[in-house]
Amino acid sequence: MIQRVSSTDKEFHFQNWFRGRLEDMKVNFEVGGRNSYPDFRLVKTTDGYELKGLAYPGRDASFDSNSQVPTGFHNGRTIYYVFGRYPKDPDGNKYPVLDLVICHGDFLNADHEYVHENKSVKGFGSYGDILIRDRKMYVVPTPFRLVQGVAHQQTLILPEEMKPSGAEKAQFVEVGTLSRREADELIIGYSFDLQTNELVPKKTANPDAGREHKFRSWRVKGSPTEPVSMSELRPNDATIESANETEDE
Repeated sequence: MIQRVSSTDKEFHFQNWFRGRLEDMKVNFEVGGRNSYPDFRLVKTTDGYELKGLAYPGRDASFDSNSQVPTGFHNGRTIYYVFGRYPKDPDGNKYPVLDLVICHGDFLNADHEYVHENKSVKGFGSYGDILIRDRKMYVVPTPFRLVQGVAHQQTLILPEEMKPSGAEKAQFVEVGTLSRREADELIIGYSFDLQTNELVPKKTANPDAGREHKFRSWRVKGSPTEPVSMSELRPNDATIESANETEDE
């Protein structure tokens, strides 16, 4: 059960729940700062975990990433994303995790080369003394949008070549194969017109267009074996539909 300190705790209750699970397993870890990435870093291995708590019912098809575009490899660490849905309006400060998805970061974005930076430009305004800060926010589809069969379950999604610890001893059961294909074009820049408020992307052909990235989904032995499969999703759907969504609490 998640146990929040008070009804005003809208950010850290899910992270505290995850921290408690690591402590229960006696796993040594480090916690990142408020704007650092990822949220949790294991000590014995080079694994990192970025957490995304999602209130349900509510916005769970996409999430905002303010500090880093999702990736499966960052600063020498393998990155996993942990998505947990919990009741939006719980009766009290103790409530369950409704479902849990842990996925390798490559399932969200397979690019390991892009480096996130915030830049600024000076000289804006009537007196030329206002600074415009380009602070990027990435809106990313969640596994609850990308795949079917993960609602009200606990699911692990890994690249095809990886197996969870314990798979050889049948402690994990494979429940589906997943595939994502790279887009035909890549956005390599954008320009913004301050007079028309028009944002124009700059694109280039993707040299790996059509490349297939394969993944497998797993569950702990004894869990429901409802199959996991890809949802029908065109590359631009998530970003277009999320443009008018409110930020997740």
